[in-house]
Amino acid sequence: RRRAPPRERPGAWARRGVDETAGPASLDPAVVRRVDARLDAVVRDEGVAVPLAVESGSRAWGFPSPDSDYDCRFVYVRPEADYLDPWPRRDVVETPLDAVLDVNGWDLVKAVRLLVRGNATLLEWLRSPIVYRGDPAFRADLLALAERVVDRDAVRRHYLHVALGQRERWWTADDVPLKKLFYVLRPAATLRWLRVRPDAVPPMRLATLLDEGEAPSAVVREASGLVALKAVSREMGAGPVPAVLRRFVDDELTAATAAATVAGAEGLTARSVAGEFFRAAVARYGPAGSRSTTAAGAPGAASGEWR
Repeated sequence: RRRAPPRERPGAWARRGVDETAGPASLDPAVVRRVDARLDAVVRDEGVAVPLAVESGSRAWGFPSPDSDYDCRFVYVRPEADYLDPWPRRDVVETPLDAVLDVNGWDLVKAVRLLVRGNATLLEWLRSPIVYRGDPAFRADLLALAERVVDRDAVRRHYLHVALGQRERWWTADDVPLKKLFYVLRPAATLRWLRVRPDAVPPMRLATLLDEGEAPSAVVREASGLVALKAVSREMGAGPVPAVLRRFVDDELTAATAAATVAGAEGLTARSVAGEFFRAAVARYGPAGSRSTTAAGAPGAASGEWR
């Protein structure tokens, strides 16, 4: 008989190769306990399993402020029978928003559908360096699916749209709120990463994007200085965009615009692969009392033991 894996805590996945530098050490343990309580309530009240819960905001992007809130996002799995009900439940679960916590999640069925469409939000959750709890095999399986079915052009279009919109909104004035620099810099760094690497799923942290994307050293230095300033200041003030960052962003957006393609229909093969994954994942990762006896054949299962 399989034993359920222990619940993961921030930092627990570092031994499994997850990049957590500059992450969990900055988390307030009291707030983490509140996040845990919210997740426990979701599991209890909704009757679901939560095989992945991560940080998704500025803390995970690698440029938090001292007063940054906590943006926990999770993927949950309902019992198999719920997916056969002619009156399906909502595919999102939201908990009350307050000044510190923003905790909500998506049903696996929503996550899989959006993954096939190249949804960049879910891809960021899968690469978040801060994990509140989860089954490492679940994230590995979902990442493997992403590498098979995600349309890189769709991901590129998303980040190009974000970067162009934020640049138009914030970078047209002589003086720019310095914290808004990151709203343009990070999507531009993601576009560079996608341009120079063959992988489908980019990392989430700005520093990792710049490093793996082989950004110029001057860009890395300037960005690192701004990150360090943001980490200790609630109010960074405003000023001109550093010339080295403006050139970097302009060059990457020009290159991405030239490479942009028109969105096409979802491929039938991608849908088929994703559908097969979904059925197996519900059997393996659903609530313990509802798991099918076929769960051993789910993706990533190895010799009947938890990984």
